[in-house]
This record gives sequence, structure tokens and C-alpha cells, in this order.
Amino acid sequence: MGQHNQFEPGWEVPNDGVYQEIGEHPDSGNLPDARRIKLKRGDVFPKTSNPNRKWSRLQ
Repeated sequence: MGQHNQFEPGWEVPNDGVYQEIGEHPDSGNLPDARRIKLKRGDVFPKTSNPNRKWSRLQ
């Protein structure tokens, strides 16, 4: 079974770590105003600053 690498606001956080907003398209890195947040497993992803964005874990 594969793991998600993009997460929607309201989903449960699968692993501790730092997550960053990403754009709709996977190649849309380096957003000028992307937020970074530190979350723990079991937390809930907050709303993004733009409804077209998702969360992705930084490696």
C-alpha cells in the first residue's frame, strides 16, 4: 500500500515532522509565501493560506 505525500487540510497527520504548503501541481515548488509548520502524529492539518494548496512533509 502506498503512502500519501500530499495532504489535505483537516486530514490527520501521519508522522511527526515539518510540513510545507505546496501548489496544486507537484512541480510547483518554491511558492513565494508558502507556510511551514511543525506537527506531531495525530494532529490535524490546518487550513492552507490558499484553497488550491496542500501540505507536504519536508525531508
